Amino acid sequence: MELQQMRYVIAVAETNSFTRAAERCLVVQSALSHQIARLERELGAKLFERTSRRVRLTPAGAAFLPAARQCLDAAQRAAAEVAAAVGEIRGRLAVGLISSVAAVDIPIAVRDFHQQYPQVRISLRMAASEELVEQVRQGAIEVAFLGLPTTARPEGVHSHELARDRLVAVVAPHHPLADEPAVDLRRLCSEVFVDLPAKTAGRAQSDQAFSAAGLHRDVAFEVTNVDFLARLVGQGLGIAMLPSAYATQLTGVTTIEVTDAPARVEYVAWSRDGRTPAATAFLALLGIPTGRDQAGYPAASPVPARSPSNRAPGPA
Repeated sequence: MELQQMRYVIAVAETNSFTRAAERCLVVQSALSHQIARLERELGAKLFERTSRRVRLTPAGAAFLPAARQCLDAAQRAAAEVAAAVGEIRGRLAVGLISSVAAVDIPIAVRDFHQQYPQVRISLRMAASEELVEQVRQGAIEVAFLGLPTTARPEGVHSHELARDRLVAVVAPHHPLADEPAVDLRRLCSEVFVDLPAKTAGRAQSDQAFSAAGLHRDVAFEVTNVDFLARLVGQGLGIAMLPSAYATQLTGVTTIEVTDAPARVEYVAWSRDGRTPAATAFLALLGIPTGRDQAGYPAASPVPARSPSNRAPGPA
């Protein structure tokens, strides 16, 4: 059993496609398919069900995948640790983030990290906070930027609080509320809302606030991407509640202070099972106080954070 075969299996499982997996692994599809077929013969079990429309893991494949990830991660970590021992940071850095992260300017952070550690391959993955925490626990990503209600904390991972922010109402420029200096939840509950999917951390911030106030609201549109959510608001399909530090970056909408608005907390999280040299260096670059217990990297000058605005801006 070869590490390359495991890498191919993981790629197919994550993309649900032999074609896209081959593109990711920079090989021709026939070579990837041949290696997976060879591995299946060695294991004596099919790892994937393949039809003309889809590819999915078999029960045997689902059982094999976590161990394959662990083996591949262990090999990559070993190579990275050897490089770090001689003063080089290399390997991979997988960073997960919510689309509304505002406490850290991620593009600047990635730029500065790449300039200092050009041999590290960086991947960015967007997902909901609860999915990102699980990916950190499983080792699929090394670092994650989260946004949670004040009633929750990341579980099963190490984390550091980055910032706290209050939510603001986001409406179309022509909305009747657009000229209001401030509103409260009772005024907003009669509006149609655009929001993130139910049971996600981003949605829970607003749901809990309305529930605690004894109010019901109508969420007519659910969107997984906050940028697209704001575009729907700009078209007048509904209103939304978003963190003020993020909302100030939007165009085509107006933000309004909410006097009894819920709050959210932004965290950066990383694994309890130990940090890779690249993850340690990235957290140090951000000035995150993780201690020197892992690889002894001192904190570098932190990347500038975005400052939340306490003022509700006019039309963007």
